Amino acid sequence: MKITDVKCAVIAGVPLVRVTTDEGVDGFGPVESGKPFLTPVVTMYREFLVGSDPTQVERCVAKIRRFGSHKPWGAAVSAIEIALWDIAGKAAGLPVHRLLGGKVRDRVRVYNGGVRSQPTGFEPEDYAQQMREMTAAAEGFTLVKEGVAFHGFMNQHVQGFHYGESRTGPRHPNRGVVSSRGLSHVVECVAAMRETLPPEIDLALDAGPGFLPADAIKLCRALEPFDLAWVEDLITGDYVPWVHAPQYREVTRATTTPTHTGEQIYLRHNFAELIETQAVRVIGPDPCDVGGLAELKWVAEYADLHGVAIAPHGVLDGVFGLAALVQVCATLPDNFIAFEYPVAPEPWWYDVVDGLPTPIVKDGFIDVGDRPGLGIEIDRNAMRARLRPEDADFLA
Repeated sequence: MKITDVKCAVIAGVPLVRVTTDEGVDGFGPVESGKPFLTPVVTMYREFLVGSDPTQVERCVAKIRRFGSHKPWGAAVSAIEIALWDIAGKAAGLPVHRLLGGKVRDRVRVYNGGVRSQPTGFEPEDYAQQMREMTAAAEGFTLVKEGVAFHGFMNQHVQGFHYGESRTGPRHPNRGVVSSRGLSHVVECVAAMRETLPPEIDLALDAGPGFLPADAIKLCRALEPFDLAWVEDLITGDYVPWVHAPQYREVTRATTTPTHTGEQIYLRHNFAELIETQAVRVIGPDPCDVGGLAELKWVAEYADLHGVAIAPHGVLDGVFGLAALVQVCATLPDNFIAFEYPVAPEPWWYDVVDGLPTPIVKDGFIDVGDRPGLGIEIDRNAMRARLRPEDADFLA
C-alpha cells in the first residue's frame, strides 16, 4: 500500500485532512476548528509522504515531525498522523486502540468544557447559571470546566481587573499584574460556581494564559477551600509558543490547588521539563496539536512515571477528534483523569458520521468501540454537498 495524496478541505470553517492510497483505503485526520488557514501547511507535506507505506506510521511521521511547532503549527503534522492511524487500522481490520497497545478501559471519562450557552455576563450569578446549564446536560458529566480571569473574557469585562492596558479580541490577548479587585472577583465567581454544583461534580478552571507567578500563587491559595480539579494555563497556554516550566513549578510548589497546562505544546520534547520537574500536577495535550495519537500516548506514559496526571484537551476537535480521543484515551495509563469532550460546530456533523455510540455520552463516559480505524465513517455524498468549490476533489 502506498500513499497517493494528502488533502485538506475546509468544511463549514473546519479543516479536515484526508490521506489517500493506491488500494482505495483512506484515512481522516481532524484539525481544531478555527484554523482555516492551515490548508497550504497541510499540503506542504505531500511531497514527503507520497509513495510511502501509510501503515508504517512512525516512519512516515519521522519525515515531517521536525517541520511542526507549538499551536497552531503542529496541527498539520498531528492531523496527518491521526489519518495514518485511521488507514493502518482499516487495513488491519482493527481499531486504532489495538494498534496502540490495546485498551485498558472499556469506557473513557469525558469532561464538559463546551456543552453550554454563550455567557450573558461575568458576575458570580452568571457563572452560577453556567454551572446549572452545564450540569443539566443530558451527557451527565461528572466534571465541568469554566473559563475565568484572563481566559473567557472575564478580564475584558471587569473594570480594573489588572493593571495596564486592557486589550480586546480573541485568543486571550491580555497578561500582567492582577489587581486585588480582579483576584477577589475570580474567587467570588468560583465560590458561586462551587455552591451551585452538586458535591459529586468536580470543577476545573481555565484561567489564562496571562498570570505572573506571584499572582498565580495568590489565586491558587485563595481557591484551595474549593477543592478544584485543577486551574489551567495560568502562566502560558493557548497560542503561546513557550512553556515557562520553572515559573509553573514555583506556583505548583506553593499551593495544594492542582495546576494544569499543555494544550498548545507540540511534541514530547517540549513536555519533558514540565514532567521531569513536576512543574504542574496535570498536563493537557491536545492530540490535534501535540503531534498525534502516539505522541500523546508517549507523553501520558512519561507523565505517569513522574506522578503527573493527564486530562487531554479537545473541545474544538470535532467529531473526528472525538473519535481519535476515544481511541487513544482507552490506552492511557492510570494517571488519566478525563478528556475534554469535543463539540461539533454544527449539529449536522453528527448526521453525516456513522459509528459514534447513541447516545455518545452516558453518565459522563463514552463506550470504546471495536470498529476498524478511528471507528467512524462519513456519508460521502452528504459531505460532498457541503464542500466548497475549491475543495471539490477532496473526496475524489
